[in-house]
Amino acid sequence: MAESLKTKTIKGASWSFADNIAGLGIAFIVGIILARILTPKEFGLIGIISIFIAVFNSIVDSGFSNALIRKNDANPIDYSTAFIFNLFLSVFLFLGLFFLAPFVGTYFKDPQLVPLTRAMSVIVLINAFALVQRTLLVKKIDFKTQTKISVIASLSSGIIGIGMALTGFGVWSLVAQQISRQLLNTIFLWVFNKWLPKLEFSIKSFKELFGFGWKLLVSGLINTIWNEIYLVVIGKVYSTSTLGQYTRAKQFTDIFSSNLTGIVQRVSYPVLSSIQDEQDRLKQAYKKVIKTTMFMSFVLTLGLAAIAKPMVLVLIGEKWLPSVEFLQIICFSAMLYPLHAINLNLLQVKGRSDLFLILEILKKTIAIAPILLGIFVGINAMLWCSVFISFLSLYLNAYYSGRDLNYGIIEQIKDIFPSFLIAFFMAAIVWPISFINISPFILLPTQIVIGFVVIFAIGEKTKLNEYIELKEIIISTINKILKWKISE
Repeated sequence: MAESLKTKTIKGASWSFADNIAGLGIAFIVGIILARILTPKEFGLIGIISIFIAVFNSIVDSGFSNALIRKNDANPIDYSTAFIFNLFLSVFLFLGLFFLAPFVGTYFKDPQLVPLTRAMSVIVLINAFALVQRTLLVKKIDFKTQTKISVIASLSSGIIGIGMALTGFGVWSLVAQQISRQLLNTIFLWVFNKWLPKLEFSIKSFKELFGFGWKLLVSGLINTIWNEIYLVVIGKVYSTSTLGQYTRAKQFTDIFSSNLTGIVQRVSYPVLSSIQDEQDRLKQAYKKVIKTTMFMSFVLTLGLAAIAKPMVLVLIGEKWLPSVEFLQIICFSAMLYPLHAINLNLLQVKGRSDLFLILEILKKTIAIAPILLGIFVGINAMLWCSVFISFLSLYLNAYYSGRDLNYGIIEQIKDIFPSFLIAFFMAAIVWPISFINISPFILLPTQIVIGFVVIFAIGEKTKLNEYIELKEIIISTINKILKWKISE
């Protein structure tokens, strides 16, 4: 990888990491505080509504963001066309969700869902105003600006949510926290980004962007719906409280897997797109991204599974203990999320949105199995089956994406297997400690310190390239944050 590209990637990864920590990290801390105040049922209600918000947001994007990022010669008319289309589509979907609210309440047999769904439907409209603004920053690999915005929006909305929860607003404190976060994030994207749309809509531009993006839209929609079906099954077949336990477990794993996946997608896609026509250089960059990312993913997710019980007890309390087993199972599929994302990113970089769509249809067809197990057997059976499906899906993703670069699943496994062994060894040492009969407030920091020491010792001893690369990124991130604070 050329030095300029490496510098750009490390800079983007550093600020993207800081952005995710500032945004989702602060939101996670706020969620912990709210989980101590509120009940699993109240989180379950928001979990149900999030199903529809996620699906509708996927539709609003329409694949235009990725199409704009990939298009190296995108012009102002392209951006204005995407903005106008997304805005009109979001208004239509906002009204649709608003009037569908009574059906949501009836289906899940909870009248509370009607006003809650109507209130949160405004998020779909708000996000439409943010899509192009965010895309412009991603295309420029400007995550420093996004970090500032995340800090402001996450802290402010967190204060609003906690304040309302403490004064007895219950589930509405979660609604207010989510709406205010999206609203503030959108407002400050406009303030910091300076881009303004023009009243120009080009049919030619629309056809070009939609020609590439519609396949990603359908793929993303299928993927989103399938991910949310787990919530539908749990919320409908079991109970809102059980759904709350599941969503809390998912949020714990997301703080690592989804954060890492989001960083990798946002940074690697524009960087790899910029060298899409340089085959050898692209392959080397691709290999390095995979190896470094998966080292982090294995360490974080397997480590999380090992400390799950004391972590839940310390952070959110005994009432959330049923989420521990869910969390540990989810970690085994979540550890592969970044690798899925990288392989699919390559298909987009190569312009193969057609293969992207075919893969999503194929993977979701075989993923019917865990859904059926969830309905007829149990939640744990559904989650374990989803782990198996995750491994099978990885083979499909890597087969097609790796074929173009001559970097298939076997070579990918060889590259990431040392990282997996190190992480598994660390988790095998840390996990048994959780059975010691002492306070979880002593257990948790003890496990974290031991896990860190094991990884550090093995990394320094073996000089694993991924470990060295990650250490450089962490040091670079710290230095940039310190410089940012000094300059501010």
